[in-house]
Amino acid sequence: MKILVTGGAGFIGSAVVRQAIADGHSVVNVDALTYAACLENVASVAQSKGYAFENVDIRDRQALDRVFEEHQPDKVMHLAAESHVDRSIDGPGAFIETNVMGTYHMLEAARAYWVEKGRPEAFRFHHISTDEVFGSLGAEGQFNEDTPYDPRSPYSASKASSDHLVRAWAETYGLPVVLTNCSNNYGPYHFPEKLIPVVILNALHGKAIPVYGQGVNVRDWLHVEDHATALLKVLDEGQTGRSYNIGGENEARNIDIVTQICDLMDEMHEQGAPHADLITYVDDRPGHDLRYAIDPQRMQNELNWSPSRTLEQGLRETVRWYLDNEAWWRPLLERQGVGARLGTKG
Repeated sequence: MKILVTGGAGFIGSAVVRQAIADGHSVVNVDALTYAACLENVASVAQSKGYAFENVDIRDRQALDRVFEEHQPDKVMHLAAESHVDRSIDGPGAFIETNVMGTYHMLEAARAYWVEKGRPEAFRFHHISTDEVFGSLGAEGQFNEDTPYDPRSPYSASKASSDHLVRAWAETYGLPVVLTNCSNNYGPYHFPEKLIPVVILNALHGKAIPVYGQGVNVRDWLHVEDHATALLKVLDEGQTGRSYNIGGENEARNIDIVTQICDLMDEMHEQGAPHADLITYVDDRPGHDLRYAIDPQRMQNELNWSPSRTLEQGLRETVRWYLDNEAWWRPLLERQGVGARLGTKG
């Protein structure tokens, strides 16, 4: 297939691009190269015959029309989004503009292209979203595809809005769509403002490791490369109009993730051990959801997919990757907002 991937220089998008090229597909990577994007994420496939890059903002409808016309994709995977909850608290406008209006322009550009091509049945618009649209869980239960939406942050509200737009375009215009909602991703090329890379890099540099509140918030952790495989499977085999929840089946409290990483750092980078001494509890994030958990039964039963890594395996791989790839993360530490506490304006 020729797949148009938006946000393909970002964390999850670049994993999709790398996996798609490895699987033999052609990829058109559409990315505006905002602060969290990095073309080094796709450097390993950038010279591949089937790879093309377009430096385009998804809010620019005219540019999107040109990309569709020039590249004639078979399918679309829409991942481009602002995604950092703390940043959404400080500056929600960018999240509305990119996640809501950007998705609107993508849908309209895709619809115009699909109609012009004669509404091919094989075309798909795959919208990639998050489990955060479902709100917060208590100690029991899991999110499934029928869970009511209950977003609690500007970020999750903007993603919920984009999900609703995608479903509306399917119902109103017949655009063939599939949707996925994933749990927390981690792994290589994760921009150093999210929990796991922050813990690794702060431990490496002997800096305080911030933990929000008491660290009891629970997340379901999914390795980004497992996620990429799942997304491509949904694109290829998912039922049109259907949504799929993708989870790692690896629930853990934030404090447990932090201590596991500290233990791995003690083993792999003895200088500064015990790294757990760096753990510092800080004021909680405003509106911090207590727990997310994904019920992955639809992915398992309908598409025969399940994650390949345990959390222990994935964290070990991830710590090792960051220790071995300073040339990737070092320049990113100078980017706007990295290393500063954000999201305190609530």
